[in-house]
Amino acid sequence: MQNALRGRKTTLLRLLILIVWLVVGAVGGMAQGQLSGVQENDQALYLPESAESTRVAEKVGEYSDSTSLPVFVVFETDSGDPLTGEQIAALNEAAQGVPGIAMPGGKTLADFLDNSQSAFVPAESGTAGMWPISLDSTQIKDLDANGNPVQSSSVEAIRAYVADTVDGMEGITAYTTGPGGLVADLGNAFAGIDLVLLLVAVVLVFIILIIVYRSFLIPIAVLLTAVFALCGAGLLVYFLANAEIVLLSAQTQGILSILVIGATTDYCLLIVARYREELARIQNTKGAMRQALKATWEPIIASAATVIAGLLCLLLSDLRVTSSLGPVAVIGIIFCVLAALTLLPVLLLIPGSRSRAMFWPAKVPGPSETTEADLMAQHGFWSKSARFVARNDRKVWITTAIALLALAAFAPTFQAKGLSQTDTILGETESEDGLEVLYENFPQAASAQPLSVLAPADSAEDVIATIQSVEGVASAELTTNDSGPIVVDGEVLISVATTAPSEAMEAQETVADIRDAVEGMDVAVGGDAATRLDTQQTGTSDLIKVVPVTLLVVVLMLMVLLRSIAAPLLVLGANILSFAATMGLAALVFNHVLSWPGSDASVPLYSFIFLVALSIDYTIFLMTRAREESLEYGTREGIVRGVAVTGGVITSAGLVLAATFAALTVIPLLFMVQLALIVAAGILLDTFVVRTLLIPGLVHQIGNKVWWPWHEKMVEAEEKKQIEGDREDTRV
Repeated sequence: MQNALRGRKTTLLRLLILIVWLVVGAVGGMAQGQLSGVQENDQALYLPESAESTRVAEKVGEYSDSTSLPVFVVFETDSGDPLTGEQIAALNEAAQGVPGIAMPGGKTLADFLDNSQSAFVPAESGTAGMWPISLDSTQIKDLDANGNPVQSSSVEAIRAYVADTVDGMEGITAYTTGPGGLVADLGNAFAGIDLVLLLVAVVLVFIILIIVYRSFLIPIAVLLTAVFALCGAGLLVYFLANAEIVLLSAQTQGILSILVIGATTDYCLLIVARYREELARIQNTKGAMRQALKATWEPIIASAATVIAGLLCLLLSDLRVTSSLGPVAVIGIIFCVLAALTLLPVLLLIPGSRSRAMFWPAKVPGPSETTEADLMAQHGFWSKSARFVARNDRKVWITTAIALLALAAFAPTFQAKGLSQTDTILGETESEDGLEVLYENFPQAASAQPLSVLAPADSAEDVIATIQSVEGVASAELTTNDSGPIVVDGEVLISVATTAPSEAMEAQETVADIRDAVEGMDVAVGGDAATRLDTQQTGTSDLIKVVPVTLLVVVLMLMVLLRSIAAPLLVLGANILSFAATMGLAALVFNHVLSWPGSDASVPLYSFIFLVALSIDYTIFLMTRAREESLEYGTREGIVRGVAVTGGVITSAGLVLAATFAALTVIPLLFMVQLALIVAAGILLDTFVVRTLLIPGLVHQIGNKVWWPWHEKMVEAEEKKQIEGDREDTRV
């Protein structure tokens, strides 16, 4: 009677859990589609208030009402012949219609222009010309009537108008480019990518899971769990971002999707593997699931806690886009754990007493068909691998360490000093192609976004003279009105034109040289190029600040989990070596194979956080199982059995997580592609080398002392096993 009552309560609980997750999926699915509406992708807003360019940006509006974001439409003849009089007249007439370009919601482009006057400007060569268009940078940050960013929809509207204009003109090619075109193309790189990214990740994971389990229902259950976890995380992130509690950028949303799909799948794999193992010991599927959850909840919680602790260290970053990634990713991890520990068991037990059919067409043997030897035999390859490492422990870990150190030696050559704006997007874009034509025919357009320099009014002339002496400066002029120089709080604004366009790395170098030249003159340098330079420098300082704290937090978490001081230090050292080797490998590939121009300064920091926080998951799974086995069999046998039992599931989890991060390569941004390749390579290196060879070899050689100072229990276990072995020998 009591069993029947308990069974009904359990059934009701599972039904309630399923209903809750269905509601989360329905509401969260709608919120997922609205996340792009609460994104903030303005790089200038990512910097701290203490940044020099931020201070300048806050005061520039007091000197001028202009809030221009320049867009240039460039026309050139395909043959290189001069434009005819008819063509010039037609292009000039079409220029007058630019303000009347239709925009969503019944508006026109004039509603978003800083200057509504437009005309055709011919080049001196006569073979080209342009329309200079000034968008209002404050207006275009809003969303249009269709929910799309105005900065993208306005440029797309201009491009459509230009296409209609040149459609009847043979032999003329047009490009919509300039700073506004670059910004729009950068935004378009993310447009519609969320669904594509999710589909690519899900398909990759589904294929891997089918290969691993030779089953269709288990992969479906795991992926449903991951998708519902993403819906839950997206729902909460939407409300927080909409309330401006957290900042959500396009890249953060992309990382969140990949992180949740990958991490949830990893946790699910651990539960499914232990569930299958328990089914070979326990006939009742509910009982087997209880044992599986009992054995896996602690490592899953511990793993998630370690990841969360590492991610929260990002709050120390001075870049808002980086610091906000911490809490957003933490929300994702929390929903990963909740879904894996609640929804997955419910889905796997839906068939009731016939739940073994979830593994169909693979067959799961029952208790009467399986012995302990059979259970170990199921892990044949990993058992043999573990035994090989045990027999050659010192040779294996030394050889592995030398190979990793060899790769790590190239890590200092990793180039992370920043990128020009044109190098940010992979592949060809209209704005990038148009810049070449623009600067070739209108070199003065390079100064379309000048630097803004705040200087004391009483030393303005000296500051201007000093700035003009800096290489790379074309001109420096005071901002004036009818009464002369504009003075606000004792400061004047100097507009500085650079010989290099603001989107180029050379402009950032010029900013650095100007700052060095005016040091001690109470001057602040801002502007587009200065903002990007400050972003790169802040990203570099974040790396120095966040990494040590993250390492300290992670090692403390491991000490609590593994109830040891020596083992966590060993694990952390191995993971640091693995990260350094991965960065060395990336430097070799990026610099010499792919010949990429460099990397964003935040790439090493993001890579470190994800590799140390996520890759250490697998070591946690291994070491917690090894500790469990060591309590019964002793450390050396425990690590062998731990590797054998967890080898398959950890390898599968590593492949899944690497594949999901590799899915980020569908986003045509160099930052995302580099992060995807580094994290994927690091996870595979950790899965197949560190966790399989380096750590088992070290643990096996060190023996019981690896659990110091609480290693006495392991000693007792080995002594007990030795005594039992001696007794068996005596009987024989």
